[in-house]
Amino acid sequence: MTQTKQRLSAEARRAAVLDTACSVFSRSSYRGATTAEIAREAGISEPILYRHFGSKRDLYLACLDEAWQTFHEEATQALADDPVGCLGVISDRYMAKGSKFRVVDLWIQALTEASDDPVIAKALRQQIRDMHDFIADVIRDGQQRGVVHTDRDAEAEAWIFVGGGLLATMDSRLGDLLGDDLQRVRTERRRWMLANP
Repeated sequence: MTQTKQRLSAEARRAAVLDTACSVFSRSSYRGATTAEIAREAGISEPILYRHFGSKRDLYLACLDEAWQTFHEEATQALADDPVGCLGVISDRYMAKGSKFRVVDLWIQALTEASDDPVIAKALRQQIRDMHDFIADVIRDGQQRGVVHTDRDAEAEAWIFVGGGLLATMDSRLGDLLGDDLQRVRTERRRWMLANP
């Protein structure tokens, strides 16, 4: 008896294509990745890919959104699970090397495109601003709980957090740029931020 392959719903297929595209863009680049490659890895044809995403740029913007939403959901859950210790968990997730794809990987690539594509530039600006605002709120919440030093400027510290992820991504891509300094930076940031590190 032969088994028939179960067809995915349009929503499930779109999610699978998006997951594959995020991985391909993360390991390659916007320009380097092709829709043919993404379609092949997703097990579909290019016309089906374009049925779900009108253009390569639309697919890339959807990947940016997916990476941000994934991070935001995990960070929000970390805050709910442990309001006191969540900053370390959120930082680990933001900079995690083992993740299938990270929002900062896509940001680094989008920076290259941003100078040529005002739509990507606008989306990237908004997403980085959203990240900043979210982290600033987490810091303010920590200050209200007595976890974070109250004299720290939440707005400035949130920008330092965003910058730290970009620095860690450069370290990852260039091959041990910072060496042991990356861990030392993280330790010092923790000591600087937390009332009881």
